[in-house]
Amino acid sequence: MSDRAVVEREQAVARVDELRRQIEHHRFLYYVLDKPTVSDADFDLLFRELQVLESAYPDLITAQSPTQTVGAQPSTDFRQVKHRVPMLSLANAMDDGDLDRWQERLARLLELSEESLNKLRYVCELKIDGLSVALTYKNGHFVEGATRGNGDVGEDVTLNLKTVNGLPQELKMPESGKIPELLEVRGEVYMPVSSFNELNESLLEEGESQFANPRNAASGALRQKDPKVTAKRKLSLWTYFAYVTDPQIQEPQTHWESLAYLQSLGLPVDDSRQLAVGIDQVKQYCALWDEKRHTLNYQTDGVVIKLDDRSLWRNLGTTSHSPRWAIAYKYPPDEAETLVEDVSFDVGRTGAITPTAFLAPVKLAGTTVKRASLHNFDQIKRLGVRIGDTVVVRKAGEIIPEVLRVVLDKRPPSSVELQEPTVCPVCASQLHRPDDEVVLRCLNYACPAQIQRRLEHWVSREAMDIEGFGEMLVRQLLNAGLIKDPADIYQLTAEKLVELERMGKKSVDNLMVAIEQSKSRLQVNLIYALGIKHVGVRTAEILVERFSSLKNLMQAGLEDLDQVEGIGPSIAEGIVQFFVDPENQAFIKRLEEAGIKIDAVDQPKEFVEQTLTGKTFVLTGTLPTMERATAEKLIKARGGKPTSAVSKKTDYVLVGANPGSKLQKAEELGITILDEEAFKKLLGVDK
Repeated sequence: MSDRAVVEREQAVARVDELRRQIEHHRFLYYVLDKPTVSDADFDLLFRELQVLESAYPDLITAQSPTQTVGAQPSTDFRQVKHRVPMLSLANAMDDGDLDRWQERLARLLELSEESLNKLRYVCELKIDGLSVALTYKNGHFVEGATRGNGDVGEDVTLNLKTVNGLPQELKMPESGKIPELLEVRGEVYMPVSSFNELNESLLEEGESQFANPRNAASGALRQKDPKVTAKRKLSLWTYFAYVTDPQIQEPQTHWESLAYLQSLGLPVDDSRQLAVGIDQVKQYCALWDEKRHTLNYQTDGVVIKLDDRSLWRNLGTTSHSPRWAIAYKYPPDEAETLVEDVSFDVGRTGAITPTAFLAPVKLAGTTVKRASLHNFDQIKRLGVRIGDTVVVRKAGEIIPEVLRVVLDKRPPSSVELQEPTVCPVCASQLHRPDDEVVLRCLNYACPAQIQRRLEHWVSREAMDIEGFGEMLVRQLLNAGLIKDPADIYQLTAEKLVELERMGKKSVDNLMVAIEQSKSRLQVNLIYALGIKHVGVRTAEILVERFSSLKNLMQAGLEDLDQVEGIGPSIAEGIVQFFVDPENQAFIKRLEEAGIKIDAVDQPKEFVEQTLTGKTFVLTGTLPTMERATAEKLIKARGGKPTSAVSKKTDYVLVGANPGSKLQKAEELGITILDEEAFKKLLGVDK
């Protein structure tokens, strides 16, 4: 061996050791702590570099190398479960060329002619970005569920899995009339994007750190000690594989049949799957969903492609890391470079200071992004963001724009570090950071920004839902000196309103009706509207379930609140402090005098007639007057089920302006299509 070759080998040994250390570190952060510090794309680059080096120096490969193992060691917080069949990872294809090379390997290993190769059937399924699980059914009953762990041993999360939406506790009887004595199902637990947004909004309200993406949120939820906490996270499930070990029942011979078999047992299977003939049809599927995936209610980062004929699986076998008969086509990450033009510090209704980066407009995940949240000043320090920096931005959960990292090579020499603000940017009051929070707060209750945000919160849909009372009108009324707090809204007259700019008689009449109607809102809406620190919609629901009305809640002490499940010490203390404050007592008295009932009892949800039980809806496009979240709530309240994908099982498709491909699919399948007016008639609602 030449001197140069010796040096190159020594460099390779050092780099392999370093890559293995980094990969194992990131695996531990990802799988065990649920706190990854690098993107999936960056992790894949490290992994592929290690694969290339081990391919060049095969004698460096060890059984402990990350390329020969799967995942990370399971946490010792849960009972360990030995998998009957190892849960392997998949090799990645980053582009069409990688798919071609995979097909060439299949042709070589199976000794196929070009004609036979072009007739190979593949099953394409979207790669759900969630948490892999193994589910065990005995005689049709769900008895055990485990995480993937290290591929051989996972964690027992059975109780938590029982809270997952769509996971049947008992299997349906298939057409064959026989249920396997023992069935192991593989699937992916995920958090729908709608649930993810809901969760992050509630965390923001409570001054807590938000999750970066739905995958982390789902993983953290599934590994909670208390299943009741998991249940509140509204997780869902897709299943994609079954091992039938009952000798009296023949296992499906193709993967396509296997998916249909799972459905026949009542297990959820994603309708986006497709049977493809030849690798060109596979590529077409991958290209199609690269555009459509942003319309889904779950996060996907690629496509899983499997040979359909399971007899070929046995012929091909597996490596220690992955099966040879399947591959994961990975989409490029939805990231883009742009310039930070400015950073502002916004004041919320509870005084929380939220830094926001103003960006040079950039296209990301199908939309133009101009702003991104920086969450808190700790995040700014961690990232090292400065005005003028070039940054990489992405959409967390394909929804929330966030700054991922700074491109230091492009930093202008004149840039300076951002300083943590010490005074409120609006009222100049001293800022404080409570011991149990990561956010800075302005404690001046009379801060103009807080007043405006509290008013906007009061009239919002989830609170008192005063239609036509938007942000612009709030500003107009504040500037005119007509309102200072929400109680003033109920003292407004048509004569005062009609004098405002762009307020005609019809608009004023409609607004006065909406204000009057708001007096009859539910106690849940009223308690949420008060803007009590840490009390979001879900917390308000818990409080009403226990205390029935605002009047009863006002009389509750710390001991009473401590006994309520889901109300922690900081929330309880915040509630008590709110109601002992003389100004808040006077404010609520003014609300009472205006006609708002604080002692009413909300009608239980069970009294809503269940006219849509068993009916499935898909929503697409923008409705003229109704928010998507409102439409979904109306459907659920009547026993119906909103879903994200159109299939033969869909009963109705609700269509607004600029609908996507879901409308075309609904027309092809002959599914009933509703506009907003027809939807309201179906529900029997007036507004």
